[in-house]
Amino acid sequence: MLELASLINRQARFRGAAPALTFEGTTHTYAQFAERVNRTAHAMAGLGIGRGDKVASLLGNCRELVELTFAMPSLGAVNVPLSPLLMGPGLRTLLADSQAAALVTQVSMLPAIESIRGELSPELHRRIVLVDGAEPGCFGLAELRSAASAEPPQVTVTQDDLFNIMYTSGTTGLPKGIMHTHFVRAMYALQMGPAWRMTPESVVLHTGAIVFNGAYTTLMPCVHLGAHYVLARQFDAAAAIALIERHRVTHTMMVPAQITAVLDSPAFAPEKLASLQMILSLGAPLHEEQKKRLNRLLPDRFYELYGLTEGFVTVLDVRDSVRKSGSVGVPPPFFSMRIVREDGTDAAVGEIGEIIGRGPILMSGYHNRPDLTEKAIRKGWLFTGDMGFVDDEGYLHLVDRKKDMIDSGGVKVYPRDIEEVAARHPAVAEVAVFGVPDDKWGETPVAAVLLHSGAQASEDELREWINGQVAARYQRLSRVLIMKDFPRSAAGKILKREMRAPFWQGRDKSI
Repeated sequence: MLELASLINRQARFRGAAPALTFEGTTHTYAQFAERVNRTAHAMAGLGIGRGDKVASLLGNCRELVELTFAMPSLGAVNVPLSPLLMGPGLRTLLADSQAAALVTQVSMLPAIESIRGELSPELHRRIVLVDGAEPGCFGLAELRSAASAEPPQVTVTQDDLFNIMYTSGTTGLPKGIMHTHFVRAMYALQMGPAWRMTPESVVLHTGAIVFNGAYTTLMPCVHLGAHYVLARQFDAAAAIALIERHRVTHTMMVPAQITAVLDSPAFAPEKLASLQMILSLGAPLHEEQKKRLNRLLPDRFYELYGLTEGFVTVLDVRDSVRKSGSVGVPPPFFSMRIVREDGTDAAVGEIGEIIGRGPILMSGYHNRPDLTEKAIRKGWLFTGDMGFVDDEGYLHLVDRKKDMIDSGGVKVYPRDIEEVAARHPAVAEVAVFGVPDDKWGETPVAAVLLHSGAQASEDELREWINGQVAARYQRLSRVLIMKDFPRSAAGKILKREMRAPFWQGRDKSI
């Protein structure tokens, strides 16, 4: 049976002295980590949490969040990790949608919780647990754990039980709760460990938010193998470089903005990152210019993953990262992929269509939304909403999201094509292209850019340069916006819809 409830205690028995988790300078072995996980499970059971109950967490990166990830499934309970960026209204919506029976959080989040406390269900209202202290009306996790058993819970859990509900980052609308079973999370471990060439001796660094589903692509294989997981409280480029050097990190995953920040950091030096065997880019496409730079400065380390939390991925292996740098790789073993036209027929090699896929990490569905599940999964195939094509070797080339395509005078304009051009400008650190209303053409492209530190360029200079480099007249920008930062999800994804929305207010355009 592929269930994860017993995995931590298995490692405690057979790899008990091996380092399991390092956070802010403190390392716990697998034996110590298992004890903390078991005590957390029993502490929550003492509050009445049991099989099938949803336990929400509202936490930044911390040791307790990793422990909850394994403690709740050992009770047959369901993890519901929520982003600490949520404010009162958004928090209220997701707590209600998930039917959370308990909330584990931190003192800094109490103002947001108090603003909606009167609207919480009675059982949730009386089960608010703090990981960093105790306040009136809340339980302190440390106190609960001190009186709890260190033995594994005696609960029968199957591979078909629900492991978590992951809420999407909302890049295309309101977040949806994606349901994963124990089997799915076990497949993350079994499929992705070999894909990253991980071993029990690997040291895995995570610097982004671990409420982001991408975190599971390295966390699950790391724990499955009994490797060492190093967790940062938050991303900082210089701190990440220092952690890699100090712990001799072998594997790390980052979103493109974080990779760019590391390469741009004054602290960067290739020799400090010499231990790295893998730098995994995921969450958004890494622009070709940055891929070339990374492969030049840190050769033979780059992997790329394209995927959806809903349950489909492709992997660009390190051995193909230069030869096939324009692609996002191929489906792993036991996955299938097709490119389909609007009428559902298969596209030819090189022909752009919608990417659909299936495999062993496919979600059970969207929580409380069977209507959306039926639209997303048809006859066992996940319709991604992303556009791409395959080359004559079967490698996937990502074009863009359907919703991000710009219809300019009846011509489909793919923002990513323009972004690849803009990223080549020496002053441009990051770029996001989106469509805005145009009286003549219907829509026209606009580019928002972030400049490298110390770089000098005006909006007009950038627009003229980019328009002189694009391949077609219809790709020319009407405007460039230089920004201090982009709106981002907890995962670090750029939220184009938030930048696009003001331009479309009062107009008939889905954002």
